[in-house]
Amino acid sequence: MSWTLMIHGGAGSMRRGKLDPGQETAARAGLSDALAAGEELLAKGASALDAVEAAARVLEEDPAFNAGRGSVLAHDGHVECDAAIMEGKDRRAGAVAGLRTTRAPITAARRVLDSSPHVLMGRGGAEEFALEQGLEQVPNTWFVTPERRRQLDELLAKGSDAFDAEIKYGTIGAVAVDSDGHVAAATSTGGLTAKRWGRIGDSPLIGAGTYADDRAAAVSATGLGEIFIRAAAAHEVCARLRFCGDDLQQTLDKVLADIGDMGGTGGMIAVRPDGTAAWSYTTPAMYRGRVGADGERTVSVFGDED
Repeated sequence: MSWTLMIHGGAGSMRRGKLDPGQETAARAGLSDALAAGEELLAKGASALDAVEAAARVLEEDPAFNAGRGSVLAHDGHVECDAAIMEGKDRRAGAVAGLRTTRAPITAARRVLDSSPHVLMGRGGAEEFALEQGLEQVPNTWFVTPERRRQLDELLAKGSDAFDAEIKYGTIGAVAVDSDGHVAAATSTGGLTAKRWGRIGDSPLIGAGTYADDRAAAVSATGLGEIFIRAAAAHEVCARLRFCGDDLQQTLDKVLADIGDMGGTGGMIAVRPDGTAAWSYTTPAMYRGRVGADGERTVSVFGDED
């Protein structure tokens, strides 16, 4: 059987020697655990869709990343989670935005895909649907960690309109191709620190931060969501693969260059039905990992590890 799983835990300003050693160790361990969860399924012949959900679920539970528990705080101090999942065979998709009490946002998105006629649900409606689906609910405080509270307080001290210039896009994501040659993608995030007015980024928007198409690839993105939305980044990767003839690495690099021209930074991971996998990022680093049926396993953080 041939299969591949690739994950990311966000791109950002992390630099060797400046990232807290404890944070680095925790992030690498979390990435390794997520790879193991997806690998176990794919090695048994499970679908890419199941594998990316499982990998993303592990990362959502890990406070080292900006998704699920450990998500950044909005301007008023609460957490709002967004997530999306998509499979490439029939291009079915499910997404949720603005969840405050559903413990597993990526599983809520999966339930939208599997058990509803819709693609995207938001806020109270999404929460009601998740509750009807029997998904575990928790107090919003369950998602909050002391470090995320500190980050919000530090940013708000600079002024109500302050923006984190040293931002770390901790969005998590997974892409996979299974032994049947089908691809899938999953992305989950808490968004941006001090976000306001119900801001929603690219992660739960199909074609922006998440996309999967067996004719091209599965893609998950992390970065300044407003620019990735304007670029329709994940879909743009797939469209270029289908119509322009570039290889996967070239395609990711070109789409991120276009995003850079619009003032955005970030990264993407992608895998094709033939097992070709690649990542690209325009920040100093990106939490990332890959495992395949060939036995190769990689967990990396800094740019000089490529």
